[in-house]
Amino acid sequence: MKTQADQPVLRGLYWQRLWMPLFVVFLLSVSLSLSPTVVIALSDWNNGFNHPLQGWDHLLTMVAVGIWAAQLRGQAIWLLPLAFVSVMGLGGLAGAVGLSIPGVELIVLLSCAVFSALIVQKLRFSSKINTLIVVFFAFFHGYAHGQEIATSVSLFSYTLGFMVATLLLHGAGILTARLMVLTMAFLVGSNAYAQQTTGDAGVKSETSTSKPNDNQPVELEEMVITERADTQIGIADSASQGNVGQAQLKYRPISRPGEILETVPGLIASQHSGEGKASQYYLRGFNLDHGTDFLTEVDGVPVNMPSHSHGQGWTDTNFLIPELIETVNYKKGVYYADNGDFSSAGSANIQYFSDLPSSIIKFTGGSFDYYRGLIVRSQKLGNGKLMFAGETIHNNGPWTLGNEYLKFNGVLRYSQEHGDSGWSATAMAYKADWKSTDQIPKRALNQGAIGRFDSIDPTDGGNSQRYSVTGEWHRQSATSETKVLVYGTYSKLDLFSNFTYFLDNPVRGDQFSQPDERFTSGLKATHTFFHTIGKAESESTFGLQIRNDNIHNALLLTQAQQTYNTVRKDNIWQTSISPYVQNKTRWNDWLRTDVGVRFDGFGFNVANSNIADNNGERYDGLFSPKAGIIFGPWAETEFYLNGGLGFHSNDARGVNTRIDPKSGQAVDRAVPLARSYGAEIGVRTTWIKGLQTTLAVWWLDIDSELLFAGDAGTTKASRPSRRYGVEFSNVYSPTDWLTFDADVSFSKSRFRGNVSEGNFIPGSIETVIAAGATFHDVYGGFFGGTRLRYFGPRPLIENNSVRSQPTILLSAMLGYKFNKTWTVQAEMFNLLNRKDSAIDYYYASQLRNEISPVNDIHFHPVEPISFRLSLTANF
Repeated sequence: MKTQADQPVLRGLYWQRLWMPLFVVFLLSVSLSLSPTVVIALSDWNNGFNHPLQGWDHLLTMVAVGIWAAQLRGQAIWLLPLAFVSVMGLGGLAGAVGLSIPGVELIVLLSCAVFSALIVQKLRFSSKINTLIVVFFAFFHGYAHGQEIATSVSLFSYTLGFMVATLLLHGAGILTARLMVLTMAFLVGSNAYAQQTTGDAGVKSETSTSKPNDNQPVELEEMVITERADTQIGIADSASQGNVGQAQLKYRPISRPGEILETVPGLIASQHSGEGKASQYYLRGFNLDHGTDFLTEVDGVPVNMPSHSHGQGWTDTNFLIPELIETVNYKKGVYYADNGDFSSAGSANIQYFSDLPSSIIKFTGGSFDYYRGLIVRSQKLGNGKLMFAGETIHNNGPWTLGNEYLKFNGVLRYSQEHGDSGWSATAMAYKADWKSTDQIPKRALNQGAIGRFDSIDPTDGGNSQRYSVTGEWHRQSATSETKVLVYGTYSKLDLFSNFTYFLDNPVRGDQFSQPDERFTSGLKATHTFFHTIGKAESESTFGLQIRNDNIHNALLLTQAQQTYNTVRKDNIWQTSISPYVQNKTRWNDWLRTDVGVRFDGFGFNVANSNIADNNGERYDGLFSPKAGIIFGPWAETEFYLNGGLGFHSNDARGVNTRIDPKSGQAVDRAVPLARSYGAEIGVRTTWIKGLQTTLAVWWLDIDSELLFAGDAGTTKASRPSRRYGVEFSNVYSPTDWLTFDADVSFSKSRFRGNVSEGNFIPGSIETVIAAGATFHDVYGGFFGGTRLRYFGPRPLIENNSVRSQPTILLSAMLGYKFNKTWTVQAEMFNLLNRKDSAIDYYYASQLRNEISPVNDIHFHPVEPISFRLSLTANF
C-alpha cells in the first residue's frame, strides 16, 4: 500500500527511470561515435578535468546551478545537475565538429546573470521550467568549450574528464548552499535549525496546510493549452520527421508557392530568376539546386524530374495552391524504405484536401502589379464529393523590366468513401509565362553601370506547362491495408537564360535555351499486414514503385530567344522499378523498431542524339537497407537512433555521354547511381505541456556528387562529400489561439580528401534560423502571424576565400474575419526593407565593355518591402 510519505520516493524512482537512460545513451553515443581509441588516455582526461576550472564564467555557472538546485530541494538536487551535464555534452559535440552558432559568448555571460538572479531572488518555477532553463544554458556552455578541444586529444577521455569536473562543481554548489543553511541555523538558534531540517526531509504536517511554507518551492500554475493534433510521440520513426497542417499554413505570410516547403525545419526556398522558374532549395548542408537530393511529392505523385534540361531533380512547385493543402508530411535523411531517388537530404509529401467545409472566392492585390484571383468550390455529387479550384496570378515584381508573370492554374477532384475503402480521381492543369531578371554581377552594380533591379540581358524568360491525371484507391480492414496510386503527367518548359553575358560569344551574347518536354507515368502500390511477433504488435508492408519518363530535351544557343546553334539534343527514356519491404514492431511499452530494405533498378536510354557517340543504354541497381530504433516514451519523451543507405540518380545524358558536346573531347561516362550513407541520433519531447521539441544530430556521406550541368550540356564530376549537423525545432502553443515556433539548424559540409583548391562545397548552407508566431480569433476575429528567416553566410568557392553575406527577412500577416462569409487580410514582406541577396554565386563572366572574363559574385536581390491585401468570401 502506497502512503503519502512514499510519494517523494516514488517520484524519485520515476525521474531516475527518465534521466538515467538518457545519460547512459548519451555517454554510449559519444563513446561509440567520437572516441578514436578504446584506451582512455590519462593526460587527455586530466586536460578535460582541468578545463572547466580555468574559466571563471563556467566555474561560477556550475556552482550557481548547484546552489539553485539545493534551494529548490527534492528531486531538483540531482535532476538539474544531470540535465545540465547531459545537454552540455550535446553542445560540446556541436562545438567539436565545428558548427557555427552566433552569439554563444553573450549567452554564456547571460547565464551567469540569470542564475545569480534566480539564487538571490529565490525564484522557483515548476520542475519542467526549471529544467528547461538549465538545459538551454547548458548547450551553449558545452558548445563554447567544445570549440576549444584540440583535434589531437581523445574526445572520449577529454569529455569524460570535463563531465566529472562539472558534476563536482555542481556538488560544490549544493554543498555551499547546505553549509549556508546550517550556518544561518546556528546563528538564529536551534528552533530555526529544527524547522529547516524538517523542511529538508520533505515531512509536512497534515494540520499545517492552512499556512504555506516559505521554504517549499512555489509551483507556478500551469497554463491551459490545446495540444496540436499532429503530435508525433509514439508515431514518428525519427526526430526529423513531422507534419504541418493548414491550421498553421493559413496564418503564415507566403509570397510564392515554393515557400510552402519552408515549413520543413531548416529548409530555404529561394529564387534567382523569374517567378515562373522552379525555386532553388537549401537543406542540411546542401545547395539542392532546383531539387536534387530532396524528394517532393503532391498526393504521392513525384514532382522531381530526372534528366531535366536545366538540372537533375528539377522541382517546380508553382502549380501549388496553398489554400488546398491539408498537410505537409516531411522526413529528413535516408532512413525510410518508401523513399528512393532524390531523398538523401529529405522528402516532403504535400497532401491536398478532398473536401472543404465551404467554397471560397478570393481576390488579392498588391505591390508591383500583383493580382491574384482564386475560386474553390466543394460540393456533394452522387455518392461522393466534388472539389474544383481555379487560380490566376499576375506579377511584375520590382524589376526595371517587369516579370509580366501570368499564371493559370486549376484542380478538379472527385472522391468517394465507403466505410473501409475509398477512391479518388484528380486532374490538374497549370500554365505560366514570364520574363526573367536573372542574377547580376556585383561589379556592375558597384560601378553604377546598372541598378539593383536591372538586368544584363532583357530577353531572358520562359514558359511552362504541367497537366496531370491521378487515380487513387485504398482499403483497410482489421488485418490489412492496401493502397494503389497511378498517375500520368505531361510537362513542357522553354527556358532562356544568360548567366555569363558575353563570355563565350562577345557578339551574340551567351543566352541559351533549355527546352524540356516529357510524359511521365507511374504506379505506387503498398499492402500492409497487421500481425504479431510473439506478443509484440507488428505491421509488415510490401511496396512497389514504378516510374517511366519519356523525355525530349535540348541545349540550344540563342539570341533574343532565337536559336542559332544546337549544343545537344536528345530523346531519353528513363525507367525505374523499386520494390521494398518494411516492418514496424512495438516490442514493449518503451521499444519500437522500424527496419526495411528497398531495391531500385534503373534503365537509362538516350537515342537520336545530335552526337551519335552519345547514344546508348545503361542499367544499374542498388539495394538500400534502412533501420530505426525508438526508445520510450518516458515522460512524453522519445529517443531515436536511425541509419540507412540511399542514393541519387544521375542524368541519363551524363550516364551515356562519351563526347563533350561543347569541346568535342572524349569524356568518361558518369556513374548511374551515386550512393549515400546516413545516420542520426535524436530526441522528441512534449514533456512541457504545449511545447513540442525535437533535437537531431545527423551525418550524411555521398560517394560522388556527380551532376549533369544542364547549362553546359555535360557532366561535372565532384569529389565524395561529408555533411553533418544539428537541428533544434520547437513549437509552443500556450493557448488555443497562439502558437510560436523556432527552428535552428547548423551544418558542416566538406569534400572528402585534401586537394589544393580546398574542401569547402560552394553554396553549402551552414546556418538557418526560422521563427514566427501565429494567432487567431483574437478580439472577435483578428488573426495573423509573423515570420523571421535567417539564411546564414555560405562559402562560394572551394577554398572559402569568398563567402556570401547573410540574408534576413521579416514578414507579417494581419487579418480580420467579420463573419462566416467575409474576411480581409494584409500581408507585408521584407518589413525591414533589407537589401540582402536572395541567392549568391561566384564564377567568371564578361560584360560587353570588358576585354576579358572577371571572377565576381553574382547575386539576385531580395524584393524590397511590399504589401498585399486580400478579400475573401466563404459560402
